[in-house]
Amino acid sequence: MKTTPLEYNKTMREKFPKNFFWGTATAAYQIEGAVLEDGKGTSIWDTFAHTKNKIHNADTGDFACDHYHRFKDDVRLMQALNTNAYRFSAAWSRIQPNGKGKPNPKGIAFYDQLLDALLEAGIAPFMTLYHWDLPQALEETRDSESRGGWANRDTALRFAEYAHLMAQHFGSRVEGIITLNEPLVFTMLGHVTGQHAPGHTDLSLAFRVAHHALLAHGLAVQGIREACKTPVGIALSMSYVEPVTDSSEDVFAANALDALMNRLFADPIYKGHYPPELEAFLPALPENFTDDLPTIAQPLDFLGVNYYFRYLVQTPKANSTAEGVAALLQFAGMPVEIIPEAARGNPTTGFGWEVYPKGLYQQLEKVHLDYAPKHIFITENGAAYPDEMRDGAVHDPERRRYLELHLEQCALLIEQGIPLEGYFCWSLLDNFEWAEGYSQRFGLYHVDFATQQRTLKSSGAWYRDFIVGL
Repeated sequence: MKTTPLEYNKTMREKFPKNFFWGTATAAYQIEGAVLEDGKGTSIWDTFAHTKNKIHNADTGDFACDHYHRFKDDVRLMQALNTNAYRFSAAWSRIQPNGKGKPNPKGIAFYDQLLDALLEAGIAPFMTLYHWDLPQALEETRDSESRGGWANRDTALRFAEYAHLMAQHFGSRVEGIITLNEPLVFTMLGHVTGQHAPGHTDLSLAFRVAHHALLAHGLAVQGIREACKTPVGIALSMSYVEPVTDSSEDVFAANALDALMNRLFADPIYKGHYPPELEAFLPALPENFTDDLPTIAQPLDFLGVNYYFRYLVQTPKANSTAEGVAALLQFAGMPVEIIPEAARGNPTTGFGWEVYPKGLYQQLEKVHLDYAPKHIFITENGAAYPDEMRDGAVHDPERRRYLELHLEQCALLIEQGIPLEGYFCWSLLDNFEWAEGYSQRFGLYHVDFATQQRTLKSSGAWYRDFIVGL
């Protein structure tokens, strides 16, 4: 007898353990709004979003989803999804307007109230300390040896103080603390391509930034553990990297890109050294960087993985040009060409990203074998599509199928004994999608940004029903 989709989903759902964390994820600048309210300081994204020709349609996060004023309603939306976990980030400049010093009482109060609402609703909070919105005051801090922001070693020290402060105040009330979200992204897009804040385009600067971000993470882990016993981890963006052929040239290209995209941060944290494939970039790191490696390699309680797509790579052919991150490796004499998503024959999302669920399994299996983290969470996974409201509803079958296919891979990982303990869908709400402004929608809830009306999409209804096994 043929299995119906409903029966298949129920069977797949039963493969997940009863204590599995089912959640959604958001980030402060993308949803909160109220960017200068109640004593909050300016962040680099406040500055960048107001810089001409940086954001699609000149959008900003000034109001975003107005979550700062609507958080109680948004928690009720989480309850309606049957989720039992929520990953959010705190805005550093809402806590410390200038990135250091005494905390802003109204900033503390906001996150206290959010936690109150989550805990009352039976939703486990996972707090991310940094999701790209560095206090502008730290970006403007300079000394004779480096620029400001993450290029300045002092920022790592300030972050450690902030992390200790947050752990002291909130640690006992959250399920887990994530130090940094996707340091690769804010390193490369913020300091090489200039597409994200603070908008620099300096390759050597980027590797200094990467090192200081890693140092900040290690120091923060130490500070958090001094303040509380809450599990601590980091959320890394990871994409499975696959060579086009098994030729030695294509395998070399894949290993080089994997080193940059997946192991630049994971190797120092779990192995205590930078990937050997990136040796050409080591001169760009701060002097005596090896002295920091033991601090960076603090044991973690869990690893968060953000997965969206894979990279299919080969060595460049005659007269071809590599794009994006591959150009970084070409700079170091390691030629890499990324095959365009449209040429691979698979569906793509609104961002043009290839839908490749198998890559989630392949990458997490690789993480398990290479690093053996005690616990793994998928801290982000989702898809943007050009959703439209029709007759008061949003039907998004592509996103529903995307979620179904990736959760299928999660079930397979669990069957293989890989310690996957939670899945956080990106995102709860349509929101400010960085350089793309409001043009890309990832939410399970559609947001009309003119009225702030939230409407559950059909994908959200499917996720809700899947969680309870319907």
